[in-house]
Amino acid sequence: MDATTQLHWSKMRQEPGWLVRVLDNKAVLIVACLLPAVGLLTVFLTYPLGLGIYLAFTDTTIGRSGYYVGLENFEFLFTDPIFWNAVFFSVFYTTLATIGKFGLGLWLALLLNQHMPFKSFLRAIILLPWIVPTVLSAIAFWWIYDPQFSIISYIFVDVLGWRETNINFLGSEWPARFSLIAANIWRGIPFVAISLLAGLQTISPSLYEAALLDGASSWQRFRFITFPMLLPILAIVMTFSIIFTFTDFQLVYAITRGGPVNSTHLLATLAFQRGIPGGQLGEGAAIAVSMIPFLIFATLFSYFALARRKWQQGEGND
Repeated sequence: MDATTQLHWSKMRQEPGWLVRVLDNKAVLIVACLLPAVGLLTVFLTYPLGLGIYLAFTDTTIGRSGYYVGLENFEFLFTDPIFWNAVFFSVFYTTLATIGKFGLGLWLALLLNQHMPFKSFLRAIILLPWIVPTVLSAIAFWWIYDPQFSIISYIFVDVLGWRETNINFLGSEWPARFSLIAANIWRGIPFVAISLLAGLQTISPSLYEAALLDGASSWQRFRFITFPMLLPILAIVMTFSIIFTFTDFQLVYAITRGGPVNSTHLLATLAFQRGIPGGQLGEGAAIAVSMIPFLIFATLFSYFALARRKWQQGEGND
């Protein structure tokens, strides 16, 4: 052998095992990553939803498995004035609360987007109503609305002298309804304000500078720059706000429990009252299932609003 000849030794590469080959497969990795999430959704979302829909077509009660009764529960609900009162108040409650939260939330977001001292501290303070647990908020409002110890009645009667008797916020139908709406607006404003503030932060200041050079007024800048750029976030936040408000339970149940005389029942609280304290699981499930069309409508609203925004930007609708 020539001394100048160089021998190159290389270790033969071993064939990967079957487990390595399987894990290298992209489809297997996707399934493996999604499997925990799918399992959690199946256990905590799909199964309860399917069970609720099944119970809606049975006469199941607490302590007794029921039999299939078809649409009997829904036929009874269509003739039940309490159910229709809950439908009306659910829509009324959701509409007024959503309008109030978005009006005040958008105003607050625009205010916090300006340059001001202690801006970060103010943003943290505004989050407090959203951070506080719902039950604690409900107890606070229950105290505020108390006919005997209400701080509002104290100010109007003892401090300002505008009234001679305390205000009974929760003792009659419409005052109780508007009191619940005010409590929901107070609690929901931070979510709307912070979400819209995040959207305002993404708008380029150069757009406003160009508009100012063109002589655009404050209203014109909001109409032609702020609102169109916020539209995707507005659609998403409004959808979540409508869903959260329509399915509200803790706030209403902790303050009024559906009273007085079932006038402040939402569909969620009425379903609980019929299903758990009342023992009629089938009827309560039917009331809960009747909420699904409204929630689907809210989801479709968000989708079509976003699709419209894509079309405006020249993108394809997937």
